[in-house]
Amino acid sequence: MGGHSHWSTIKRHKGAVDAKRGKVFTKLIREITIASRAGGDPDANPTLRTYIAKAKEVNMPADTMKRAIQRGTGELPGVNYEEFTLEGYGPGGTGILMEITTDNRNRVVAEIRNFLGKNHGNMAEAGAVAWQFHKKGLFILEGPTIDEEQLMTLALEAGAEDVKQTATGFEVITEPTEFETVKEALQAANIETALAEVTFLAQNLVTLDEKPAMQMLKLMEILDDQDDVQKVHANFDISDEIMEKVAASG
Repeated sequence: MGGHSHWSTIKRHKGAVDAKRGKVFTKLIREITIASRAGGDPDANPTLRTYIAKAKEVNMPADTMKRAIQRGTGELPGVNYEEFTLEGYGPGGTGILMEITTDNRNRVVAEIRNFLGKNHGNMAEAGAVAWQFHKKGLFILEGPTIDEEQLMTLALEAGAEDVKQTATGFEVITEPTEFETVKEALQAANIETALAEVTFLAQNLVTLDEKPAMQMLKLMEILDDQDDVQKVHANFDISDEIMEKVAASG
């Protein structure tokens, strides 16, 4: 399966369940706070609406969400978060793009540099890796009950850019501006998604053999576990056979 940008899906296939709810909450609270800078009404702020939905999925208390929104709108004092991206290389020459949200740029840059250096990777100059990724809306649909023709017609009429069949279902790709429209169309048709997000998709993939694949997955887990890394994307491709070995090893 392709590892490009689908780290959430990779974790499910790998059998890694994120039981660290505190870390999940931390990242979502930051996302909600930042999204609220553009307005605290989710009906008028689709980005905020998306993160509130994700927070509800992990059972975040309503009061916690409310305070995060109020910090974003300025109704409550809060931390001044900075958003930026970092780029690096991983095992096998893979490209890594990290979305960072932090209140201390120097600290997080030093930490990421250290993580990469200790795990067969290194930092990259700005722009060296980012050009390999395009920002897109992504929906992953899994299961045998989805009708391909119905999905194709529905998604494309709603403004999707492409619909691709995968080993486990389908991927629907959109421009970021069409993400909400396509999402609403899928929901109206009662089509469930395993993943729905605006993300960075790699344009070309690097196929990894077993050893660098193991190293890459370990590095992805380390980066994903860092509080300041909101999302991590990479252009690796790992075969189903290797993924089965990883899952079996726990």
